[in-house]
Amino acid sequence: MAPAAQAQKATIERLDGSRISVPEIERLVLALMDSAQVPGLALAVLEDNKVQYVKTFGYRNVQKRLPLEPQTAMYAASFSKAVFAYLVMQLVQEGALDLDKPLYQYLGKLLPEIKGYQDLATDERWKQITARMALTHTTGFPNWRWFEPDEKLRFKFAPGTKYWYSGEGIQLLQVVVEKITRKGLLQLSEERVFKPLKMTRTSYIWQPAFELSHAIGYMEDGKAVPKEKRDEAQAAGSMETTITDYATFMAAVMQGKDLTPKAKQEMVRAQVAIPFKAQFGPLATVATDENKAIKLAYGLGWGVFESPYGPAYFKEGHDDGWENHSVAFSDQKKGLVIMSNSSNADKLFKELLEKILGDTATPWRWENYVPYNYSGK
Repeated sequence: MAPAAQAQKATIERLDGSRISVPEIERLVLALMDSAQVPGLALAVLEDNKVQYVKTFGYRNVQKRLPLEPQTAMYAASFSKAVFAYLVMQLVQEGALDLDKPLYQYLGKLLPEIKGYQDLATDERWKQITARMALTHTTGFPNWRWFEPDEKLRFKFAPGTKYWYSGEGIQLLQVVVEKITRKGLLQLSEERVFKPLKMTRTSYIWQPAFELSHAIGYMEDGKAVPKEKRDEAQAAGSMETTITDYATFMAAVMQGKDLTPKAKQEMVRAQVAIPFKAQFGPLATVATDENKAIKLAYGLGWGVFESPYGPAYFKEGHDDGWENHSVAFSDQKKGLVIMSNSSNADKLFKELLEKILGDTATPWRWENYVPYNYSGK
């Protein structure tokens, strides 16, 4: 398995000032991919709030032996939420949206009268939900209603009382944003994010241009996942992008491009603590002090934590056959983006973050980034 040929910087500076050479990075990545059976992986390193290094490894399509390339369309999964949060903060700074105004007041009708929200007719707590709650994952909604036994939308807890990751909350905010702007998310994202940043191979729906080079996702056993070509723009998770485009977006966020300093700071400020053992699964409601040392919390669309090198913010994206992670360290102006078309890739994230960036603070247990060779508890 050979890395794609791309001219790159000779060395990368880690958070502690030490350096790692590009050949070292590439040997490390290839060895880890072989050990954990990861067919394809893409990396981007950011220094001084700019993209300094982009590299793709392995295959976008194993069966056809097609290489993963910097312009290969990959499923972004919940990276979609980070782009949406950036767009929403532009509306906030323009005064078009108030983070703390109940969302239903923007709709011109009661929420249960909106298609998809009839299930809430007997529970008026929907009147409390704000944009801030949606972006901090404190609406009280589940991640997705279809995970519920009866697939009905209901509150898990009172809005604004605790963190519980929720795509449903983001989707509700999308409904409101589209009502306020009188534009669909597809148009909004093009006008406010993708065109200004020249992200030419990114979209919230499948584009014909993606047919030229797109990745197939692979499960842990190596089985290919049928490619879903989404035709409905969903803020919570329909986006396709490339490592090149998403690294460009990450640099824009780090620079605060098209955001006021106040809006940028509000977005990546700790707003709700996360005192739970895991982000997903049965441990997501089990209280713990494990994350207190790094002050794990959520901002507006981004997770945040404190590190020995100052504050950091992050966003992930997971689905069957896809594992993505991005993190930025504000004071150091450094960051890393990892995208992969393999469900095994999250088993590499801890070591990649530590060896390439010098990041030992990312809450890998909470993220369930258990290394492929981990023997501890």
